[in-house]
Amino acid sequence: MIFIILLSSFTAMARFHKLKVKDIRRETVDCVSVSFEVPANLKEEYRFLPGQYLTIKIPVTGEDIRRSYSICSGPFEEEELRVAIKKVKGGKGSGFLNESLKNGQEIEVMIPMGNFHSPLSASNRKKYFLFAGGSGITPMLSIIKAVLRIEQGSELTLFYGNLDPAATIFKRELDSIAASSVNRLHLHYIYENAPVDHHPLCKGRMDVDRVRAIFDAFSGNGLNHEFFICGPGPMMDNVMKILQEKKTPATQTHIEYFTAAVQADTVKTNAGPSLSSRVTVSLYGIETTFELSSHGKSVLDAALDAGVDVPFACKGAVCCTCRGRLLEGKVKMDQNFALTESEVEAGYILTCQSHPQTAVLRIDYDA
Repeated sequence: MIFIILLSSFTAMARFHKLKVKDIRRETVDCVSVSFEVPANLKEEYRFLPGQYLTIKIPVTGEDIRRSYSICSGPFEEEELRVAIKKVKGGKGSGFLNESLKNGQEIEVMIPMGNFHSPLSASNRKKYFLFAGGSGITPMLSIIKAVLRIEQGSELTLFYGNLDPAATIFKRELDSIAASSVNRLHLHYIYENAPVDHHPLCKGRMDVDRVRAIFDAFSGNGLNHEFFICGPGPMMDNVMKILQEKKTPATQTHIEYFTAAVQADTVKTNAGPSLSSRVTVSLYGIETTFELSSHGKSVLDAALDAGVDVPFACKGAVCCTCRGRLLEGKVKMDQNFALTESEVEAGYILTCQSHPQTAVLRIDYDA
């Protein structure tokens, strides 16, 4: 039997539901993983693809804090929906989830979103190279589990950077999976503070020279390879630089940003004369119309001001939560790290980054 996962079958409009916290597990000193209890009537909505994420409304007093966290559970072999949250210094959301969240507590969780995946098929014979740093391992763990389950003829090689072994999220689980998947999952831990007997190639940071050496040692001819990258910005930039040096096709490269690569205040959209646009957005079949200047707020912020409960999370162009489909008119996006080329060609926009360029705009959040 040929098993193929079709990406289009998981398309759904972003919406929140209240889910009960099922289990909280301490993974490292500054990281917990949290699983949610999904009622039977919501099982279909919370089906997910490996590499996708959940957006959570975090109940910090007086604020509507929304944060997105990648799913680390596998989509097939586990009756579990679990994310990992690494505590960020000064982070209100990650601090609450690491220190104050309780088992049994109800919390609003959006259905799975994200494009950090490629189609899986039992007929594939691929080599996957995964580059992760810190909490960037979270989506990789889900991808590893899915590929090992579905693609018996494929192999995965993980390069995972951390400060030291104690800071390595999911190390015990990764070691266990590798032990049961000999010759199919190859682990390479890269430590800044490495043990004395650690492989020389895996000591230090994943700078350009180290990444280049890793590619030369492990990637071979690059045919039928898939590359997944998730972690700190500099690490991802270094991996992308080497992929470009090797002339790796964009179709074989997948990158997941946790934060915007360019701060919003450095982006200059307001060039040329100002234009007033009549914007109509449709959500749950209800249309709302408002006026918006091309030099003003984003479509998302203007819609929120107009009382529309539009979905959003990062507001930094790195998630697809605020995605809408442009039915009429044109917009200019400040940044886009989330939508694929095919999605843009199909008319989808990130409304948190979009500014009108025509006198009339019609945007459908239900599409």
